Amino acid sequence: MANDKLIIFDTTLRDGEQSPGASMNKDEKLRIARQLERLKVDVIEAGFAASSNGDFDAVQLIANNIKDSTICSLSRANDRDISRAAEALKGANRARIHTFIATSPLHMEKKLRMSPEEVLEQAKQSVRFARNLIGDIEFSPEDGYRSDMDFLCRVLEAVIKEGATTINVPDTVGYAVPELYGNFIKTLRDRIPNSDKAIWSVHCHNDLGMAVANSLAGVKIGGARQVECTINGLGERAGNCSLEEIVMAVRTRKDYFGLDMNIDPVHIVAASRMVSQTTGFVVQPNKAVVGANAFAHASGIHQDGVLKARDTYEIMRAEDVGWSANKIVLGKLSGRNAFKQRLQDLGVQLESEADINTAFAKFKELADRKSEIFDEDILTLVNDESVTHDNAQFGFVSLSPHSETGELPQAKIVFTVDGKEVIGQSTGNGPVDASLKAIESHVHSGAEMVLYAVNAISGSTESQGEVTVRLQNSGRVVNGVGADPDIVVASAKAYLSALNKLQNKSDRVAAQG
Repeated sequence: MANDKLIIFDTTLRDGEQSPGASMNKDEKLRIARQLERLKVDVIEAGFAASSNGDFDAVQLIANNIKDSTICSLSRANDRDISRAAEALKGANRARIHTFIATSPLHMEKKLRMSPEEVLEQAKQSVRFARNLIGDIEFSPEDGYRSDMDFLCRVLEAVIKEGATTINVPDTVGYAVPELYGNFIKTLRDRIPNSDKAIWSVHCHNDLGMAVANSLAGVKIGGARQVECTINGLGERAGNCSLEEIVMAVRTRKDYFGLDMNIDPVHIVAASRMVSQTTGFVVQPNKAVVGANAFAHASGIHQDGVLKARDTYEIMRAEDVGWSANKIVLGKLSGRNAFKQRLQDLGVQLESEADINTAFAKFKELADRKSEIFDEDILTLVNDESVTHDNAQFGFVSLSPHSETGELPQAKIVFTVDGKEVIGQSTGNGPVDASLKAIESHVHSGAEMVLYAVNAISGSTESQGEVTVRLQNSGRVVNGVGADPDIVVASAKAYLSALNKLQNKSDRVAAQG
């Protein structure tokens, strides 16, 4: 591997999905994987095949459909997990197994309840076993940054000898600071005799807001040549290292980093929107690269400078990452071919012509209700289409809310339960509250709402409203997303979407951070 190439390893579909409520179904994961392929991500960690049947199916589906990126599955350091990962990856053009075991004293004692020698032996055996199934093996010492240096060196030297081709050193709990983490990676590479036989990788969490800085230090100081990251920095707790920030930092400061990447950054914004709309995790306006204000200049002095010469205040061009000055794309007179072409431009691939026809019919329906259709509207429409599965327990049919000043709001909703229409009615504190209580009057889910959020998809009062509802029940947390020009309808759709996810009781095994 050339020393001037940086490998981008995206774990949005695995580690990103560990955000409470960010779970995705396999069709949504495939859509995001296709966008990542379009972005030319080197490695896509599609999931944790052994954690559930749903995760296995998703990894398998992505492995069978994505051809240009390496497809990876996480596995614990045991034969069952590794075999399951290998089985899911059979259809991949290029496959990788990513196996891990904790190496910090705290994790070994409290979580694994294993001695260091037992951990060392299990690490060796797991890599040996995996190497006989698939040629490309990545090994991670979980909580690597808080591990004893001498012991960590022993483990990593041993797994490289067993055939590990990538060594990933995670800062699992976001404890690192840049200079120390960079030197930590450098020390490992200097001390381990066979370190040159593997590509070194960094995987940082954002608990102290330094995941990107730590990752870049691991690259520049430590000599790592792979960065593990997620779209929008999605991930549990404070999130993961942000892909878009890593990519644009290395690209913008090539004078400093001197590294090349395969990434085509013009697809970054589309990927960001897709992940945001699929998971319901809204991107903050001041988020670097992909936030709505990332290229906005409010200061008069700044505006004057940009008008005279863009590079006075812009270190990168908005269009380079996929922002478009002209966002209005389609209206009610637009034909099917124009719609189909726009889907392609946005990186959306529907499975069949019948799916395109269905989506186009929904587009025409939306165009009759609002005069201008934006990119965001189309992505939302397609994502909404993907939520309506034949096997979904609950489906939206119609809603009749009534709200008048001085009177108690009420709502009547028609929805399907296992394909049969039912009617729910209730009063509430407002039309949204009444609508959701009307659903609950029939469902009796017992779920607690922990988040209700509304986001205007585009800038006008005619905009579709995108609603995120986060429900919690028996320790499970799920996000439901719904969109409609009528915010009350969007709220009902989001609530039903969340209920559908609550009904999916596939047990998942916790992975590494």
